[in-house]
Amino acid sequence: MKKINRKAIIFGIKGYKLTNSEIKLFKKEKPWGLILFSRNIKNINQLKKLISNIKVIFKDKNYPILIDQEGGKVSRLNAILDFTIFSQDFFYKLYIKNKKLFYKSYKIYVDTVCNIFKEVGININTVPVLDIRRKNSHNVIGNRSYSRNFKRVIKLGNICIDLYNKNKVATVAKHVPGHGLAKSDSHYNTPIVTAKKKELISKDFKVFKKSKSLFFMTAHVVYTSFDKINTATHSKGIISKIIRGYINFKGLIISDDISMKSLKLDLLTNAKNALSAGCNLVLHCNGDIKEMRNLAKVIPLIDRFTQKKTTYFYNFLI
Repeated sequence: MKKINRKAIIFGIKGYKLTNSEIKLFKKEKPWGLILFSRNIKNINQLKKLISNIKVIFKDKNYPILIDQEGGKVSRLNAILDFTIFSQDFFYKLYIKNKKLFYKSYKIYVDTVCNIFKEVGININTVPVLDIRRKNSHNVIGNRSYSRNFKRVIKLGNICIDLYNKNKVATVAKHVPGHGLAKSDSHYNTPIVTAKKKELISKDFKVFKKSKSLFFMTAHVVYTSFDKINTATHSKGIISKIIRGYINFKGLIISDDISMKSLKLDLLTNAKNALSAGCNLVLHCNGDIKEMRNLAKVIPLIDRFTQKKTTYFYNFLI
């Protein structure tokens, strides 16, 4: 495959169709991919046209189109089909109650989601949530998590990934190395996890170690046992020693949204620090055209490692 000249960033867009400003920016700056949210989806025909127009810009039928379709309270496709009840916790409870029914139902759910993806052209979903729920976990995770049992999170997470893989949809497991012990919402505050290394390694980190996802998304969480200052997204030590080292992840690491309030620096510094810490791609979700223009000026082209893994992703889609 020929060299992919794209910048190491994933942007969101503002509405149901591309604006002239967005088209101009994307043609010039060439972000690695785009991510869609509920604000971009009115119905299936509109969504199909939007994604078709995006792919025309990049002259690429397999251009990376991401979505945050977990099911439950994080369901971006509800304008097409309401998936609100189908949280990861919903499927975990079904697994405990009736395993045979679980396997049939979870396959139907993922296949249904993927049938919509195939119809419109989405090829990456930011699932599964591999955070282990705790008694005092903040509700930002809540029923987005499968379970408090880390072994069950491993099992159901890999079932999820396998079902998406069979549909030729790549997954982004999150939030590495584990958001379950956080007691605040990283959209608004910086969660501080003070758990000892032993607990984190034997439970939270282990879930990701067993994951077969092509992509990981980082947690904007400080783990004081490993880095007293930086969130995982900005921590060279955590990314190199834990995510690349202990977890032994070989795929692409995507930052969580760099405009979230957990990251205390300005937007451009948040982006640059995420890349210098070891994230391969930076995620910017809100579709603010001014912010995107400013970010595009400082974000480099993807490196050779990201090139190689992007080629692998394209081959996966075939």
